[in-house]
This record gives sequence, structure tokens and C-alpha cells, in this order.
Amino acid sequence: MQPPDTNPHPRYHSLLPDSSPGPTQKRVLIAAGLPPEKCAYALARYSRSPDSILASIEWVRTHDSARFLDSFYFQYGHASIADLGHVVLCLEGISELAATEAEDEPLWDGQARSSRYQDFGKAAAVTPPEFGPAERAVYEPASVALVAAYRETHAAVDAYLRDRLPLPEGMKPDVYARNIAARAFDVARYFLPFGIPTGVGQITSIRTLEKQIRRLKVSEYQELRDLGAEMAAACAAPPAAAWDPASAEPVAPTLAKYVSGDVHLQQSRRDLAQWAAQNLPAAAGGAVEDVDLMKPSDVSADIVATLLYPVTDRPFRELYEMASAMSAARRAEVIDVALRSRSRHDDLLREFRGSPYAFDIVMDIGAYRDLHRHRRCHQFRQGYTGRLGYSTPQLIRDCGLEARYATAMDAAFAAMRALPEPGSHYLLPFAAKSRFLFKMDFAEAEYISRLRSGVKGHFSYREVAWKMKRKMEELEPELGRLIEATPPWVEDPLKR
Repeated sequence: MQPPDTNPHPRYHSLLPDSSPGPTQKRVLIAAGLPPEKCAYALARYSRSPDSILASIEWVRTHDSARFLDSFYFQYGHASIADLGHVVLCLEGISELAATEAEDEPLWDGQARSSRYQDFGKAAAVTPPEFGPAERAVYEPASVALVAAYRETHAAVDAYLRDRLPLPEGMKPDVYARNIAARAFDVARYFLPFGIPTGVGQITSIRTLEKQIRRLKVSEYQELRDLGAEMAAACAAPPAAAWDPASAEPVAPTLAKYVSGDVHLQQSRRDLAQWAAQNLPAAAGGAVEDVDLMKPSDVSADIVATLLYPVTDRPFRELYEMASAMSAARRAEVIDVALRSRSRHDDLLREFRGSPYAFDIVMDIGAYRDLHRHRRCHQFRQGYTGRLGYSTPQLIRDCGLEARYATAMDAAFAAMRALPEPGSHYLLPFAAKSRFLFKMDFAEAEYISRLRSGVKGHFSYREVAWKMKRKMEELEPELGRLIEATPPWVEDPLKR
């Protein structure tokens, strides 16, 4: 197939670049209002033509962008073309679990609704679509009880903080009330079930959106598989929230036409889980710190350990030491298992990407929900089993709510264990602990430790960020000293 016509249209000869521009010729031109696929087409043509962008835009008005993308992106694999068009997409009424999974893209920009500034106690939890009447009869009362505990705890902590922290001189009463409410929500959110509804707004390139939809379509969660299909369908329909409804047209119809589930991702996880179950020795079972830092030196062992991490419940250090002790042939066997479902169209799994430092972190899923937003690192999670227990905020103890808190958590975990996976994960409260692997360079470790340890942050991830700094000081004293993190015992509750 021939490339698109790149000969300058006679009408636009006057717009061709000039090596010595005159005083009236603009060097900076902003293009606005193009639908994403047409924008990608215009910029792709621009890179292949001597025309001004003005000419390329006019060309796109009279030519078929879908046909171009069909040929050069989806058939010939010129994937960078899809980076030239961006889509704003919002996901509303989805569970917090679904939101966290949807956001799991390295090249993703967006915002989720804040548990600090919004009251999440006004809506019922999303019921997993996998559940039938018997499961719903267990799930729904348990989720209602968690949301009720959330509301009661917020009121109790709000009253406690007002008594302990009176209105400072010079602070406006409405600002004071918002600050107190935000800190009370920080505690109350521990009760929120993972099924609580939320909203996410994102802006991504067409290429990232395609990867996201492909990943969601093979998720273990039915809600996410359905969501992936709905996202693809939305790309082929007129936008529901158009700035100018009169000129609205589908944002990415060609993407919607071709996007399918990531079969390689799905199959590789199954194959690796089976290999691990059949071949790994019994777990070491030793004590492990909540924040562990390693600097892997063996690249092959690092990849093998990372491949096995999401399909086991073992610490990364144990997996890495195990992989290091394997023969080269045994490590190659694990890698081959991970890749045997790969086609020529599939990228290598993200487990093959690496960074010098690996932080293996046990934290509550509320803290993960916040730290998960850091994109300049490679992130991996283990299954949401609930077997690592739950966190208890100090303010719960200070308010005299510890017994009620434990009763509510134990009831939620008991109900969760009575339900089948993966739908049972929706009942996990934000307090539930799980294991997460973050790989990063020093600059990102410094950034996370410095930013997330600040007094304006949530105490759960402040503790994690401080431990990250201390671990870096132990491993790399010359670098660790550069991290200006704030100890968690330094507090300013009325600062947001």
C-alpha cells in the first residue's frame, strides 16, 4: 500500500517552511479542536510532508483518517502514530477496585475522586456482577455495615479533633471545618469497601487507551471486562460530554473497531501461576519488614522473580534469592513459560522492565490507592487475599474506638472469606493489607519519599514514605542522605 499523498497542495505553496522566515510568519502554531484520530492523522502527515500544519489539517478535512489509521497503525504496526491523538475519558459509578485497576498504566494521566474531600458514605457499594442471589445476600449487608461504620467513625473523629484542636486564631471557621472534616475522613476511609463507587477522569494517547482496554478486557473481574467493552464502544459513538454538541463526532472509531483482549497477558499469568504451583518449594515463612529494599544485581534472576511475584504470595526478596540460586536453564524455563503465548504483535510483559531499586511494600490498600498514582516506576501487585490482616489508625485508639473498629473489621473479613473470589475482593476495606512491588530509580525514590512524607499527606502513606527513606539510607548512605523526608511524628493536622 502506498503512503498517504505528501505532495504539497498548490493552494498551500505559500505556507511551506522558509529557512529565513519573515517578520510576519508565525513559528508557533497551536492546533485545537481536532478529534483525536484526525489529530493523529494530521500530525502523522505533517511529519511526512513539507507542508505547514495548516495544510495538513486542511488535507485531513477531505481525506479519510480511519482508512489511514487502519493501514498504517493497525496493519503496519506504526504504533507511534496513535501517540499523536489524545482522548479525555471519564469512568463514573465504577468501584474503587475497578478504578485502581483502570489506572494501572505507566503512561496514564488522570484524577480519581478524593476520599479526603468527598463524602463516600452517601452511596451503596457496587455489587460484583459475578454474584448471584446467594452471594448478594452475604455481600450487600456486609458492605452496608462498613459504610455505616464509615459514617459513624467520621462523626466521632470529627468531634474528637474539634475538642483536641480548637479553632486557631486567624483561621476562618469554614476553612477550619473543612480541615477537620478532611482529617476525619482520613480515618473513616479505612472502613470503605473496595466496592464503594467512585469516578475517574483520564487523558491518554490512543495507543495507551488501546493498551488499557486490551488489559481490562482480560481482567479477572467481570466489572472490568465489561468496562473495557464499554470504553471501546464509547470511542465509536458521539461523545456524551462534548464542548460543542453541534460538531461532536466519535473520538476514536478505528480503535474501537480493532481493539481486542490481551490474550498473551491473560495466558502468561495462568501459565506462570501453574508453573509456580507445580515447581516452587515451600515458602520460607520468615519475618519480613513492611518496607524492604533491594538492589538486584542479576538481571535474569530479577526478571524471573518479578514474573513470579504477582502469581504468588511470597516476598520479592525470597523470590529473588530463589531465582539467583536456580540454574540458568531453570531461569530460562520460567521466562519461556511467560513468553510461550506471545505473538509477534505482543510487547514484552512489563515484568521485563526494570529499575535499580526494588521496594517490596506491605501496606493497606488505601495507601496503595494513593502511591499507585506515581507513574515513573514499575508496579506489580499480588492477589487481594486479605490474609495479611488490616491496619488500625492511631486515631482510632485515641478516640476509644478500637474495640468497635476490630469488631467491624473482623465481621467484614469473615463475610469476605464466605464469598467466592474474585468478587469477594470488593468487600475488602481500605484497611486491608496487601503486598506491592515498586521498582524505581533514585530520583523517583527521592521524590516519593520527600513528597509523600509531608505533613499534608495521609498518615498511612507517610509512614511508608519515611521507611523508604530509611531503607535507602541503609542501602545507599551517600544517596540516602539527600532525601529530605519528614518523620511521621511531625504533624500539623490543620494543614492540607
